[in-house]
Amino acid sequence: MRRHLLNIYRLGVKELWSLLRDPAMLVLIVYVFTVSVYTAAKAMPETLHNAPIAIVDEDGSQLSQRIAGAFYPPHFKAPEHIGMQAMDAGMDAGRYTFVLDIPPHFQRDVLAGRGAQLQLNVDATRMSQAFTGSGYVQQIVMAEVQEFAQRYRGASAPPVDLALRMRFNPALDKAWFGSLMQIINNVTMLSIILTGAALIREREHGTVEHLLVMPVTPAEIMLAKVWSMALVVLAAAAVSLLLVVQGWLAVPVEGSRALFLAGAALHLFATTSMGIFMATLARSMPQFGLLMVLVVLPLQMLSGGTTPRESMPAAVRDMMLAAPTTHFVELGQAILYRGAGLEVVWPQLLTLAVIGAVLFTLALARFRKALGAMA
Repeated sequence: MRRHLLNIYRLGVKELWSLLRDPAMLVLIVYVFTVSVYTAAKAMPETLHNAPIAIVDEDGSQLSQRIAGAFYPPHFKAPEHIGMQAMDAGMDAGRYTFVLDIPPHFQRDVLAGRGAQLQLNVDATRMSQAFTGSGYVQQIVMAEVQEFAQRYRGASAPPVDLALRMRFNPALDKAWFGSLMQIINNVTMLSIILTGAALIREREHGTVEHLLVMPVTPAEIMLAKVWSMALVVLAAAAVSLLLVVQGWLAVPVEGSRALFLAGAALHLFATTSMGIFMATLARSMPQFGLLMVLVVLPLQMLSGGTTPRESMPAAVRDMMLAAPTTHFVELGQAILYRGAGLEVVWPQLLTLAVIGAVLFTLALARFRKALGAMA
């Protein structure tokens, strides 16, 4: 047993030295866990930001001016006052997402209690802004009309008081979500890349044949690649979480970082095994890159980190239970966002260990077969 452990350790050190002599991979690791995390946090735009709006004011009253003055950045651009004849042309040209038409005698009808009507024209080709912005426009207009009709600024007491409590992200700051989810996604992506590239690099350089004549087993070779590459990714993720997320971006982490890294280690056991399995299927790095696209993108998009699993079809949800990323995303969100402890996330930890064992067994069988073909 001692000899096997020494072989695994020495082969793993060899992998680390090989990685240190690969500047492209080192740059990729640094970029993925620094610049990529920062840009993912800051590049998540608001759903409604600087939406162009125009107002056709046919009333010219105090109320219509109040309504026009209620639209301002950052949600809307300063309203542009246009005539009726310019409304359709402006929307056809894509200059305005919203055009609010205030008809003549609008203020008089409001004060008289008659049914006053406004027309809101929306460019629905800008789907996200159109859906969110139309609701914003309605709320703003109704608030201004109600305040003007009551002749004082303030809302009447509603019969029911709805108390909203935003938990885990009170300010709804998108950077909190983007940065942490980017680390989770990068752990998956980079672990597959590093282990797969290490095996393909040895095959291209002819060093696999050297390993075949050494007194080492395929399991030792594979375990060495798993622990060495997983250690690199785990260390990079820990530094990124501490320096970039908590330090640079000032994102609070609710739960135990040690527990999250323990879950990441189990996840890395599964994904590094997956990377070795994929490397045995590919004959070159370009082939491995194409295979990565087919595997990593579905893993990241369907694991719950980009889209909630509840909104996916039942067949997709059931199928993705076999993917380690599903359980890692659930574990990471529970620990980092909600401060969950071991008593909450132990099912995900156990599932990751089982999936990792299955993937390691399959990858080892495929690795042995590939080595046998080379011998």
